[in-house]
Amino acid sequence: MERTPRHWRQSAVPLLLALTGALVLAACQGTGSTTSAPDSSSVSAPTSVRNVVVIGDSMSTGFGTSATNAWPNLIATAPTDDSMPLQIRNNAQNGSGYLNVGLTGTTFAWQVEQGVTPETDLVVFFGSVNDLHHDPTQLAAAIAEIFASTKDKAPQAALLVVGPPAYSTPPGTRYLAVGDAVKQAGRAAGAIHVDPIAEGWFVDDVDRLVGPDGLHPTVEGQHYLRDKLEPLILETLRQQPDVAGR
Repeated sequence: MERTPRHWRQSAVPLLLALTGALVLAACQGTGSTTSAPDSSSVSAPTSVRNVVVIGDSMSTGFGTSATNAWPNLIATAPTDDSMPLQIRNNAQNGSGYLNVGLTGTTFAWQVEQGVTPETDLVVFFGSVNDLHHDPTQLAAAIAEIFASTKDKAPQAALLVVGPPAYSTPPGTRYLAVGDAVKQAGRAAGAIHVDPIAEGWFVDDVDRLVGPDGLHPTVEGQHYLRDKLEPLILETLRQQPDVAGR
């Protein structure tokens, strides 16, 4: 069967190529991008392209490897499941967080403002370790506000909220605090929530999946994230009505 590639749009904000400051704060600017996946012609395939926006930090930009290797681009260009046509816009930015201001002066709120539209079907939030040193109460309020703003901009969109991963067992208390704030706000917003810490992402193969800086995924790590996140994205969209003409 003939296949057409998923569309991938790169953000206008350039990807910074060097870490600055503390390692955690250098974690996360990005590649706002849009991509579409091979379109299966099976009977069960949806009739229209589903629009996905990724909000995140350098875990999602390909920092330490390249934008080509970032997991959103891998879902777009090398999917493991091509049954659903997707258009993926990757707005992740290095250093950004829900509250933390990234290397380009942006937060997740800016990413939502720039990327989410009424036509968006799914918004994926991933992160952020960049929020580790912020007050948990202020962080919880910022997360809730960002989720509310997202729903205002795209009332019919689903939210898939993925907390920050940790690479040690047990994880640090700050990682748990950020993960808990993301979880509570996500559930309150009616989002699908995934906890990489509770699910043990990365911890069994850190040397292969995490780069020499101890934070950013290797090429293998980005493929690992694709394999984790692609099924979650597709399952969330399958549960979401495909409203034609949105």
